[in-house]
Amino acid sequence: MTVSTSVKLAEELPEVAILTHATAADWRAAITLAGQALVASGVTTDNYTAEMVAAVEDLGPYIVIAPGLAIAHSRPSSAVLRAGLSWVSLATPVMFGNKKNDPVSLVIGLAAPDHASHLGIMSALALVLADADALSQLTEADSPARVREILAAIDKKSSQDPPLERKAHS
Repeated sequence: MTVSTSVKLAEELPEVAILTHATAADWRAAITLAGQALVASGVTTDNYTAEMVAAVEDLGPYIVIAPGLAIAHSRPSSAVLRAGLSWVSLATPVMFGNKKNDPVSLVIGLAAPDHASHLGIMSALALVLADADALSQLTEADSPARVREILAAIDKKSSQDPPLERKAHS
């Protein structure tokens, strides 16, 4: 089986969906910023932002997946208009209540209308998250244009790399 991604993050993340060095008083405000950026880019309605906050209230800070990084999301719903992302780097990190990975300085908003589009975006995002240098550059980026420039370089590199091959087990 060949594993590859056709989702290009730079194309999926318009400048209007990117906030750099934003200010948030707490985790709710940080998620709200990510949600507002999803709304601004036409990916979701305001209801999805409330759904993302409610998910953390109900389930805890499971969205904090690595040191300093949260992927804010909720289940597919009528509030999701199409698949997309938002990107919020915080000027001052905030606590989400995750002992292992707090404080959070980067909140990525993720919305997908179905499982297949969720997987496509997550596989593209995984390439970025696995590259510590790229993630550091992205976190320090001082403008939406710079975030997109770094992502475009990652997209280009990943499209030039040979796909990963996995042998099927019989």
